[in-house]
Amino acid sequence: MRCRFCGNEITKTVVDLVNAPPSNAYLRENQLNEREVYYPLKIMVCDHCWLVQVDEYASSADIFDDDYLYFSSYSSSWVEHARKYVEMIIPKLALTRKSRVMEIASNDGYLLQFFVQAKIPCVGVEPSTSTHAAALEKGVESIPEFFGEEFAKKIVKTRGKQDLIIGNNVLAHVPGINDFVEGLKIALADNGTITMEFPHLLNLLTYDQFDTIYHEHYSYLSLYTVQQIFAAHDLTIYDVEELPTHGGSLRVYACHNSDVKDITDTVKKVVDDEITYGLTTYDAYISFQKRVEIIRSAFLTFLLEAKNERKIVAGYGAAAKGNTLLNYCGIKGNQNIVAVADASPHKQGRYLPGSHIPVISPQQIKEIKPDYLIIFPWNLKEEIIRQNAYIREWGGKFVTVIPHLEIIE
Repeated sequence: MRCRFCGNEITKTVVDLVNAPPSNAYLRENQLNEREVYYPLKIMVCDHCWLVQVDEYASSADIFDDDYLYFSSYSSSWVEHARKYVEMIIPKLALTRKSRVMEIASNDGYLLQFFVQAKIPCVGVEPSTSTHAAALEKGVESIPEFFGEEFAKKIVKTRGKQDLIIGNNVLAHVPGINDFVEGLKIALADNGTITMEFPHLLNLLTYDQFDTIYHEHYSYLSLYTVQQIFAAHDLTIYDVEELPTHGGSLRVYACHNSDVKDITDTVKKVVDDEITYGLTTYDAYISFQKRVEIIRSAFLTFLLEAKNERKIVAGYGAAAKGNTLLNYCGIKGNQNIVAVADASPHKQGRYLPGSHIPVISPQQIKEIKPDYLIIFPWNLKEEIIRQNAYIREWGGKFVTVIPHLEIIE
């Protein structure tokens, strides 16, 4: 395997989660007896540029297909995060009705809807036709294609260079990271700004967030490495913010080298923190596999004890995180977990990939009356507990598994 950024031969493993189906490949009932495709799920680290990455077994075209069912708008906290970003970035960059804004991986228009409301010209780029259609219903113009160098040339010809290019949780999702970042450079206006948000590798390792590893996350990013990638394409990261989203993310601000702004002290601080932790030496990665195995053992023990005590266990959030956890733990069928509730009607009535646990509506939790409700998207723990606090009426408790098993009364 060669590094998707620098081309160096990679030999060092960070963690091996064995095999799993694509994390968002939710099944219909008539597919349960069909053969399910599993791919190796192992992340490696390049000891030259220190990019952590999964090998490209599942193609992006197969993952982001017409049946892709992740719709951003069903998380109220994520939509609020997007609203606050738009409220902040418009005055920060002095955007006007003459500005051009483009979001890559714009999903169902969860963010660009706020630019539309502000009457600032914007366009989304979203390869999944299911979410692209949802964006159009919100009045958000969206182009159903993958972003890269060729697309960037086309967008410049048809719409001009962009004053702001946004990418939330997409930089980690692209197999051709050089082609993607070169596209950013081509599409960016001379005085424009790029903002990219991505889960921070430092948090993944510090808090054992192994369930954020899945096939559509091709890369696991540190600022140290992202700086190198952007620099290789004549772009400079001039600022960074540390965010609480997705268990700890970074939002980087970048511009053309020819338009270098003052680089903030925060950029140096974050890189120094990464180096201090050891992200640029293999030692920082060696113990991760063992810590992951400890979490798996604790989760399986909890499920076994709950079954022996005849407790009803359900889940909340048919998220990719949960699918990684369930498949790594070898959970099959609904014998241990009767169902998983999810707010998205697009997932309800489907079955989780691999484990084949049915997905139900949140209203059905009241019918099941689980003794334990496992919160799979732990990054939304507070939101989910608040929405489902009524389970305490019958003595129900919440459970989180990452970074360690916790039962919340």
